[in-house]
This record gives sequence, structure tokens and C-alpha cells, in this order.
Amino acid sequence: MKTLIFLICVSILTLTGTTFAQVTKPEPPKTATPAITEIVVEVEGGSTLKMKAADLAKFARVEVKAKGHDEVESVYSGYELRSILAPAGAKFGKDLKGAAVGQFLIVEAADGYRAVYSLTDLDPDFADKVVILADTLDGKPLDAKTGPWQVIATNEKKHARWVRQVTALKVKIAK
Repeated sequence: MKTLIFLICVSILTLTGTTFAQVTKPEPPKTATPAITEIVVEVEGGSTLKMKAADLAKFARVEVKAKGHDEVESVYSGYELRSILAPAGAKFGKDLKGAAVGQFLIVEAADGYRAVYSLTDLDPDFADKVVILADTLDGKPLDAKTGPWQVIATNEKKHARWVRQVTALKVKIAK
């Protein structure tokens, strides 16, 4: 009897076009990632600087050719990291010796990703690579997913240290 009543109810609802709607909780609106407008440059034992694009533009531009994640060789343009770090007190060249060799750079991204470089990675007296803070790819500004700044390191087999959406460059001393 219960089955018959159920079937009658289903038939009536089907004939009248009535449907059941699933009630769901509405999703909160997605907030946009705030635009990155400056980079914090901090050197332990030195200074902390906040640099905007106009501040970076005072440094000499450098172009490097490197293969991206897609294995296509492209031209990246920007500023050598050592040029950006030096005004805050990072040691390079003849001053990168003794305890200073224990300095390391933490590159921080907007999404919390971090990568580490020894300052010897950035110095041509120690390494045959160029590490830049790029703002263009093949002559065009980096896209929103990658930029406005991305670290590019030549002569690396993996891109794990190619940090995108860079927000901070922090030099620490190994203790």
C-alpha cells in the first residue's frame, strides 16, 4: 500500500512538472589577489628597503636566454639580484669571503612559496650563472600569474627556484 501511494505521488509530480531543487549554501565571492606593487629587500646586519618598479628601473637591465617550463628558449629581461641586494648591504665580489660566504637569500612569493640561493650563486666570481629579477618575457611584461616579477636563473636543470610573483628578497646569515 505504501508503495502504491509513493508511485501515485511520483506520477502526479511528474505529470505536473514539479521538481525538487537541491538547496546549497552560496559560495562567498572570490576575492582577487592584491596587485604586487613593491618588493621588500632585507639584509640581515644591513638595511630593509621597499622597492617599486620605478626604484628597480634605476638598475642596469640585463637580458638572459633560458628555457622555461615549456622547454622553449625565451628572452627574459630584468635586473641582476646582486644589484638589487647590494644597496641593502649584501656582500659580493672581493667582500664575499670568510663568514660572508655563509649568507643566503630567501626569495618569497605572494602565494607563500619560497626558494633559497647562496649569495655565491649570485656572484660571477663563484658561479657561471646569471640570476635576475625579470619583469619581461620576450619583450612583453610578465602576465598576472607570473609577475610582475619572477626570479630567473640560467644554467639550472630544474625551475624550482624560478620564483614567480616575488614579494620579498631576504638575505640571512647562516649561524
